[in-house]
Amino acid sequence: YQDTNYSQYLIVKKLASVFENICVVGDDAQSIYAFRGANIRNILNFKNDYPDLKTFKLEQNYRSTSNIVKAANSLIEKNQDQLEKVIWTQNEEGEKILVSRAFSDNEEGQIVANSIFENAARERVNYDKFAILYRTNSQSRAMEEALRRLGIPYRIYGGLGFFQRKEVKDLLSYWRLAVNPDDEEALKRVINYPTRGIGQTTLDRIFTVATNLKLSIWKVIENPVGSGLNFNSATLARINQFVEMIQSFRMISATKNAYDSGMHIAMHSSLLKELYQDKTPEGINRYENVQELLNGLKEYTSDDLAEESENKLNERLLKNYLQDIALLTGDEKEDKDERPKVSLMTVHASKGLEFPYVYVVGMEENLFPSQMVLSSREELEEERRLFYVAITRAERKLNLSFATSRYRWGTLNYCEPSRFISEIDAKFIQHLPGYNDKNNDNPAWEVGERKAQKNLKSGFFSRPQSQKSSRSEPSIPPKPGLRKLSKISDETPGLQSSDSNGLQILPGMTVRHERFGVGTVEHLEGNMPNTKATISFREAGQKQLFLKFAKLEIVE
Repeated sequence: YQDTNYSQYLIVKKLASVFENICVVGDDAQSIYAFRGANIRNILNFKNDYPDLKTFKLEQNYRSTSNIVKAANSLIEKNQDQLEKVIWTQNEEGEKILVSRAFSDNEEGQIVANSIFENAARERVNYDKFAILYRTNSQSRAMEEALRRLGIPYRIYGGLGFFQRKEVKDLLSYWRLAVNPDDEEALKRVINYPTRGIGQTTLDRIFTVATNLKLSIWKVIENPVGSGLNFNSATLARINQFVEMIQSFRMISATKNAYDSGMHIAMHSSLLKELYQDKTPEGINRYENVQELLNGLKEYTSDDLAEESENKLNERLLKNYLQDIALLTGDEKEDKDERPKVSLMTVHASKGLEFPYVYVVGMEENLFPSQMVLSSREELEEERRLFYVAITRAERKLNLSFATSRYRWGTLNYCEPSRFISEIDAKFIQHLPGYNDKNNDNPAWEVGERKAQKNLKSGFFSRPQSQKSSRSEPSIPPKPGLRKLSKISDETPGLQSSDSNGLQILPGMTVRHERFGVGTVEHLEGNMPNTKATISFREAGQKQLFLKFAKLEIVE
């Protein structure tokens, strides 16, 4: 009954109006479908409509360990709008909820995949006992890539794998054409998408001529008149515009890094504009998937371990990225051998399901809870109910994880841990050390914890007015040359050159690197978090290091 909408409420009330002989079953703590029209007030106000009602509370949990049940209780009690109840269980105490952090979403995927692999081997359980839950569909990319690299079979519950989604395939096809215009599968997919007036009749004639002349489609449309295609001038102009666009993409992809090329293609192909104009929930979801693909491309381009040279980084071209993900973009047909698979799904899709081992990923502010539903207390409380649903999917073990940084439209943003982590009673949680040493130096963890604790103690559960976000369209990336830059205060010299430890690195300083030894900072390029230092080391020679990774120590 917690999922009924207003129309259903009116129908039920009309049916019961004569004898008031009505029975409803529901759990207000699992009302999570407001975006589909569900109204939690229907169950909360039921007693007002029927003052003589009898309430039977089914408070025993038969699924989860005692620790998980108590943790869920400590979370959901923060909501004001609820029917009071205390869930309990006779099950064993169980292990504490594990909370892990990662530097990026890709590293978060590695942590989760490694944990699943180790738990399955150590406890001798099949992969179908594991589930990965996320707030938005686009988050599946990092998880899928990590699972595939370990050879762990998985399935997307109620949807397609990330690289099988139409919008992702469309953009990948443009990228593939920029690298190899003779890729006929890619060309057929996007030659008239977004629509540019090259209809199916025109395409059929092009394909026929290409087959008869034993030429690639690209060779035919490069020289349509010479190939014997007698189209009218308007059709020829549209074909030539497409050819010129792909030729420009080829030049860009050969000279710029993978991200700059990929973003340029996404914008100038009009694909981003096409998706941006669709304001439906499905349209916004498709737009987020393309954004996530670009985020992955940016992280690939910036996957610059401190010891890598500029020459090495320049090799990160679009063609190299496409080669790296070739195994991820093949046809994802269901295995006929019916192997046990890890389940990946949104938290919304997980309602009603249960798994012995559950991983809830992306536990970050503005992601879970989502920045798009924090304009009121009621919306935040629904997000908390959604997290309650995620927690209570776990039978034996529950893992929460978050990344301290994520890319968004090419910019590396530092993330705060979700306030929901701090709202669970600390005695039910165990914080794991970082995935590797570099995480321990990232300040986002400590900053996020302090802010979350401050919000909790002050009763502050909605975002500041200046940060409020409505359910409006997602932000479209700025066009090249029009990006709005934030001014760096003159009163804080060196701020743009701070490393991950907060040290202000300046030219002329003598520093120590744990691998290259002692050296002198020659000069700096760029602003944090992407500042790059050129350092002349006494033994290792000149190196170019990104300060966010270098972990330098100032000697003098």
